[in-house]
Amino acid sequence: MKKTTTTGFALATAAALAVSLAGAAGASAAPTPTYDFSDCPAIPSGVDATRWKCEVLTATGSMRLGNREVPELAPMTITHAEGPMPDGSNGQVWGALRGGPTAVPGGLLGTPPGDRGPLLGLSLQPEYGGRSDFYTVGDRMGLFTLRFRAVSPLLPGGCVIGGGDAPIEIRLTRVGSSEWISKNPPVIKFTATDDTFTVPAATGCGPLTRLVNDRLGLPAQTGNRITFSAVYTFKTYDLLPAR
Repeated sequence: MKKTTTTGFALATAAALAVSLAGAAGASAAPTPTYDFSDCPAIPSGVDATRWKCEVLTATGSMRLGNREVPELAPMTITHAEGPMPDGSNGQVWGALRGGPTAVPGGLLGTPPGDRGPLLGLSLQPEYGGRSDFYTVGDRMGLFTLRFRAVSPLLPGGCVIGGGDAPIEIRLTRVGSSEWISKNPPVIKFTATDDTFTVPAATGCGPLTRLVNDRLGLPAQTGNRITFSAVYTFKTYDLLPAR
């Protein structure tokens, strides 16, 4: 992800860092966090490994899908690589999306027993939708596509929202400024949101397809929203094991 840093921001960041270091004099240094780069993909042959980065982003957040609020998404990690191609154009390679299922409040029926009864539970499992472009222009943070697998003991494994050729296309916009948490390793924090995407109807849910769509208010052309609170880090490929 590219970000243009102004001189004023750089000076403010340096000043804040100086104050922070002065206030922490004599205190024990915080342990350096570790990050998993095992999902970093192989980069194209012939590119400069020192100019290609593997980026690992971890996000939590909230979502409104159709008419259903999901106040707390399970953590999601997205890994991809980017850098210049030999002809000077921008190159990207997808790595992986990993995340656990998020329970939908109320389950399949939208009532408290749906939260308590395992048979009536409903969770949404995020999966990569097949297309992404993470190059940032200003506060526009590119796009990536998602589908959500609807998971319940009463639903077949192929029950999907955004399946086939109709994934959910997320175009995030940064809210406020990014914050450098650490320079070594580089760790950057930001918040981003999108309330412009559309959500198709669920498919492949067997006899409960209509129930799932009624429960979530799908398809939904408007009213959808996703907000991420995210941190990301990166390494250049000369610092990573050969893929």
